[in-house]
This record gives sequence, C-alpha cells and structure tokens, in this order.
Amino acid sequence: MLTRTFFVCLFVGLYSAGSSLSCRWMDHKFRQYSENSLALVETMVSNSTNSTEGEVQDTVAFPNDLYSQASKASAEDKVVFTVQALDEMAALFEEDYSSASFEEKTVKDFLSVVTQQADGLRSCVSIEKQSSDEKNKNKKNEEKKKTLHTYFKILSSHVLKRMRHSAKSWELIRKEIKTHLMRADQLVSSLLTN
Repeated sequence: MLTRTFFVCLFVGLYSAGSSLSCRWMDHKFRQYSENSLALVETMVSNSTNSTEGEVQDTVAFPNDLYSQASKASAEDKVVFTVQALDEMAALFEEDYSSASFEEKTVKDFLSVVTQQADGLRSCVSIEKQSSDEKNKNKKNEEKKKTLHTYFKILSSHVLKRMRHSAKSWELIRKEIKTHLMRADQLVSSLLTN
C-alpha cells in the first residue's frame, strides 16, 4: 500500500515538474479576475445610440494574427503576451476619459482588476538566463511585443486623439478592450489545469 502511494506521489510530482507551465495563481485566480474585468468593461457601456460598429476596423485592424501566433506559442510565451496586452489596455485608460459616460469608480475598479491580473500572470513567468536559441526566439517575441505596442499606440492616436477623447471614441475603445479581454481569456484558459 505504501509503495503504491509513493509511486502515485512520484508520478504526480514528475508530471507537474514536466508540464510546460505550472502556476498556482493561474489555476486558482485567473478565471475570477478575467470574469471581473469582463463584467466591469461591460458595465462601462455607453448610453450613446449612435452605432460605432466597423469604425475601429476602418481605422485600426484588430491584431488577430498576433493572437493566432500567440495561441501556437509556448505556455510561457502565451502568458508573456497576455501580460503585455493587459498592460497596454491599462495604459489606454491613462488617457483623458472625462468625456466618456464611464463612472469613475468603475474605471478605477477595472484598472485595479486588470493590473492585478497582469501582476498575477507576471508572477507565473520565470526569468532565467537564456541560451542562444532562446535569444533568437526572444527576437521574434520582441517583434510581436513591438507590433502589439504599436497597435495600442495607434488606438490612442487614431481613435482617441483624433476624435478628441469623445464619448464615441471611448465606446470604440471599450469594445476593443472587451475583445482583447476575451481573447486573453482564451489564451490563458488553454493553460489552466482545472
């Protein structure tokens, strides 16, 4: 009996050590934070009756290809990509949103949840010395990071600044953020053990 128990424990230990990314925070907290951030961004919905569908796509194409590449990446790269996306989303809300119909408390709560979500995921990623293969891989990751950062900068300049931080521009941003949150949830959910 003791021998079987030992082998079961050994197997579980080896399996956990061999898995690509094991993170207690992700397994226990990610889903809660993801649901909260999506609920908060949904409560920010504008009361505007004007349709804004399609306007962002005309201005800034959603980076579907980056999410597709990230979905095929290693577990750690998926987490790194998601952390950057969450950080970029939070940075957008450093802009002037006073013309938006968002309640101040809702925005602060949203920023808090997204920041905690990014910090929790960041704690799951190890920073180790890199081999030359990893450095080459990181060059490709740096290109993806730069492309994602550029996308969010374009959202800021082409949507918010060009539209003078109007309520309509913030509703466009809110919809984009919601889409990013859903895609980030899909990426990280594919890694969860529960």
